[in-house]
Amino acid sequence: MAVGKNKRLSKGKKGIKKKVVDPFSRKDWYDIKAPSIFDVRNVGKTLVNRSQGLKNANDSLKGRIIEVSLGDLNKEEEQSFRKIKLRVDEVQGKNCLTNFHGMDFTSDKLRSLVRKWQTLIEAHVDVRKTTYAQSSQVREIRKKMFEIMTQAIGREIEKASRSIYPLQNVYVRKAKILKAPKFDVSKLMELHGESTDETGTKIAKDFKEPEVLESV
Repeated sequence: MAVGKNKRLSKGKKGIKKKVVDPFSRKDWYDIKAPSIFDVRNVGKTLVNRSQGLKNANDSLKGRIIEVSLGDLNKEEEQSFRKIKLRVDEVQGKNCLTNFHGMDFTSDKLRSLVRKWQTLIEAHVDVRKTTYAQSSQVREIRKKMFEIMTQAIGREIEKASRSIYPLQNVYVRKAKILKAPKFDVSKLMELHGESTDETGTKIAKDFKEPEVLESV
């Protein structure tokens, strides 16, 4: 008996190919919605695997961080060097509702600030925010906060420091949420402008309760 491989057994069947499955056929597209403080609400789309067994698609989407240019969100080309980070907090249907998560500069903008014969001065500060206002007021306050963060603070620091030394290119470079309050769906809906502004409105002063009837 010859020692070696059996050529008949080693040969496989010809013409049989492994079935190739497109990975995108198991995924779904979801729309990303930015808060109502921005002019553009439709940020883009994201992919996720379909719900299967114990794995839920919504759980995979929650917590995702989306990075968008502020120039695209507010249609202001001069603010395109600012990157806004949005976090997916809730999924409704095919929409991912996001909340503000942070702000930063693009790398090319940071490099442009470092110049010869100039000193780069950086400072860090922790800010605590508590709000006890109505939902409509909160939305307006947030809009003002973004206007102040992106423009006013830099101008005020430049003015205040003028008597010490003339400054150039004063910006709030980065904003980061260190600690967020407990997640509340109603607060998120207010942020997206999908709740009524009648919450917390006062009753007119001339309102009088009707007298109790002794008999009907």
